[in-house]
Amino acid sequence: MLTPVQLEDLQRRFGERLSLSAAAREAHGRDESFYPPAPPDAVLMAESEADVCAAVAWCHEARLPLIPFGAGTSLEGHVLAVQGGLCLDLTRMNSILRIDAGDLTATVQPGVTREQLNTALRDQGLFFPIDPGANATLGGMAATRASGTNAVRYGTLRENVLMLRAVLPPGRVIQGGSRAKKSSAGYDLARLLVGSEGTLGVITELTLKLHPLPEQVAAASVQFASIDAAVNCCIAIIQSGVPIARCELLDAHTVRAVNAADGLGLVEAPLLLLEFHGSPGSVREQVDTVQVLAAEQGGHRFDWAESPEARSRLWRARHRAYWSAKQMKPGCRALTTDVCVPISRLAECVGESLAEAEAAGIDHFLVGHVGDGNFHLGYLVGSDAELATAERLSAQLVQRALRLEGTCTGEHGIGLHKQAYLLLEAGEDSVAAMRAIKAALDPRGVMNPGKVFSAPSLRPFGPSPPPEGARPPWGGPAAGPTP
Repeated sequence: MLTPVQLEDLQRRFGERLSLSAAAREAHGRDESFYPPAPPDAVLMAESEADVCAAVAWCHEARLPLIPFGAGTSLEGHVLAVQGGLCLDLTRMNSILRIDAGDLTATVQPGVTREQLNTALRDQGLFFPIDPGANATLGGMAATRASGTNAVRYGTLRENVLMLRAVLPPGRVIQGGSRAKKSSAGYDLARLLVGSEGTLGVITELTLKLHPLPEQVAAASVQFASIDAAVNCCIAIIQSGVPIARCELLDAHTVRAVNAADGLGLVEAPLLLLEFHGSPGSVREQVDTVQVLAAEQGGHRFDWAESPEARSRLWRARHRAYWSAKQMKPGCRALTTDVCVPISRLAECVGESLAEAEAAGIDHFLVGHVGDGNFHLGYLVGSDAELATAERLSAQLVQRALRLEGTCTGEHGIGLHKQAYLLLEAGEDSVAAMRAIKAALDPRGVMNPGKVFSAPSLRPFGPSPPPEGARPPWGGPAAGPTP
């Protein structure tokens, strides 16, 4: 909790950029996770790297938490101020600093969104492919190592960040990587910061890889009689070597939700959304191969979205599937988890997980970037009993993914919810090494505390408890002291 003297000092240093209003604190104390809000004590709107340095130095000196904040679209509680402190909003740092078409790179501040960057690239014949769905900030996407629908062809943020600048306690600026395509110079600090979830430092600048706009784009949807058939078709596509750009799975519940929200008129059955990039000849070859593979799995109604407008409508509906699914149960929150498994084990993991959800009788939906073995299961919860069921199913899903040599999260990150799962996946010695890195770079533990592995007393499975006094979104008693 900030003292009156500390608040006065912050106001003197940052003036009107510092907000103490209840509305600002509430807006910066929630994300898209199922956790109840946990607002910070104050919100600082950073406008420059100098502001970030000053904020990090101040929090380090005062030994108070600092929580970096972008678009607030996290699904694992990353931006919740579980120990109070100062929220550092980076959305005003939204300048595109440099576009170098010759080197296929762009340098941006952390508050630039992916849609903003791609709009600026249109007349260059280039695009930035990482597409997690929400119009997230690129700094937040880097902090959580985002990926999304194009990852099967273009990779994740980890593969698409060449260089970054970041502010570490007690306010020093470091640079990781370079504009060159490869380097063997020392430790890879850029990759260390990408995916660190704000627990090591604050990213203030990114140099990203760009890609030429494909000569031709083709998109289609194909329906299947069962989820197993759809997943097996995806596996066949990947194993055949087709360089598909997007391969997304929607179960029947999700199709029903996007139909209701976007009026798509799709048959409510398991669905693959596909996209192909390349020259006209290569796209035709990819399409022919995939049509044969889909037919072998009983795929039918191979519907084409031929115009850019039709493609945009199809993918916009896919990107909004999370919010569309929530609308099917008004007033609910979604416990949405993700795992990633080797492609050969995908059908087993998806099938068993959906069977468990159906048997439990809980409202749920599935979407997946199944081309790289990653899928999301969302459980719609509106009561404590439903939350307990969702937690049990989520734990079983993670255990299954690890048994199949996968990971507890393909792209959401650890945040609050998956700390115990990280320990199970990586092991005590590996987590101890991560803690040692954290202690070396953030010796006073002020950077986004309580996230990733900062709660060693967590139950073997399940989320970290909500902050004391917090109420679930559907009402009920306030949370008591954490165990």
